[in-house]
Amino acid sequence: MKMIRAIIRPEKESVVTTALAKVGFPALTKWEVIGRGKQQGIQLGNQVYEGLAKCLLMVVVHDDRMEEAMRTIEKSAFSGNPGDGKIFVTQVEKVYTVRTGKAEL
Repeated sequence: MKMIRAIIRPEKESVVTTALAKVGFPALTKWEVIGRGKQQGIQLGNQVYEGLAKCLLMVVVHDDRMEEAMRTIEKSAFSGNPGDGKIFVTQVEKVYTVRTGKAEL
C-alpha cells in the first residue's frame, strides 16, 4: 500500500476530495496547514507573508490504484499558477485498526 500526502490550495480542497470520492477513494484525512514552497511566500505591497494557508490531504491506497489517485489529485488541484502544491508518496508497511487491534495488511 502507498500513502499519498498532497499539499494543495485550500480553495481546491472540496474539489479534490469530491473527485477522489467519485473514483473510489472516499476515506482520507485532512488538515489546515501553513507553509511555503519555492515562491518563499507572497509579497503584497510592502508586506511579506512567508506562511501561506494550505490544505494537507492524506490517503492510503493499494499499489495498483496509486497512479489513479495521483492523477485525480493532480487534475483536480491544478490551477496553473505557482503554489498549486506537492504530492508525496511513501510505502505503508503496516496498518492496524484501533478498535480491534488487527492488522489490515
